[in-house]
This record gives sequence, C-alpha cells and structure tokens, in this order.
Amino acid sequence: MVKVGDSIPDLEVLQEGSPGTKVNLAKELKGKGVIIGVPAAFSPGCSNSHIPGYLNHKSLKNAGQVFVVSINDAFVMKAWQESLEKGSQSGVRYLADPSGKFTEALDLTFDSAAIFGNNRSKRYALTVEDGIIKEAQVEPDNTGITISAAEKVLG
Repeated sequence: MVKVGDSIPDLEVLQEGSPGTKVNLAKELKGKGVIIGVPAAFSPGCSNSHIPGYLNHKSLKNAGQVFVVSINDAFVMKAWQESLEKGSQSGVRYLADPSGKFTEALDLTFDSAAIFGNNRSKRYALTVEDGIIKEAQVEPDNTGITISAAEKVLG
C-alpha cells in the first residue's frame, strides 16, 4: 500500500472530462496538493459528505492543487463534478481512472464486486509535495469517512 515517501505513479491513464484528455498526476501536480480517492462517484458517502467536506472547507484554497480520483469513466466524473459544484469554481479537478491502473499502482484497490460490480478504490487522501507523498490517510475499512475527511486532512 502507498506510504509516506512514495512518488506519485508516473502513468498516462487518468482522464479528465473525456476519454481523450489524459492526465499524468506525476507531471501535473507541481508544488503541494491533495489527491482524494473515492470508491464511487454519485455514491451517498462520496456525494453527501466526503467531497462536499472538501469543497466547503475554509482551507481548500491553501491546499494547492486538489484532485478527486475514482475508478469510473470520464463522463461519469464530469457529470458528478457538475452535480456537486453546480457552477462553482472550486478549482478541484475530477479525474477518472477507468482501468483502475493508477489506483492499482498505489495499491489502493479493494474487492467491491458485491457492491459496485468490480474492484474500486479505497477511500483515501494523499497530501503531496513536489510529487512525493507527505501524508497518506487511507480508510482502514476501505469506505468509511474518518481519517480521509477534509477536517482531518486540511485542518
């Protein structure tokens, strides 16, 4: 499993907005930032508390670049962003990991076939600086919202 001191995986597999728009977080994330991993876009925990907690947190602007990553397709992630932000300009970017390769490289997948039909991402928050993980908050039960919540990560 990902740990403090690890580098962000250097992969061209994440998508933003459409399948043709590839994002490599190892190259994209400069300076400080946060990568928030969620099990499923539109799921109750992700939509009702985890991501809104970040969007509404007073310290979001000081967090650097913020990315939400989920094993979903780019169209779902774009629709989810629009539903959560409704025209807001938070600066948070929503990235699809349709193949799960980015999440697998972090060793943060879990078998969620009974709920979601396939492997999904554990819920996590990674604080990153210059491509190196400075803090890794991975939910011990894979889906809870305790140590990866905005209040714990952003202060």
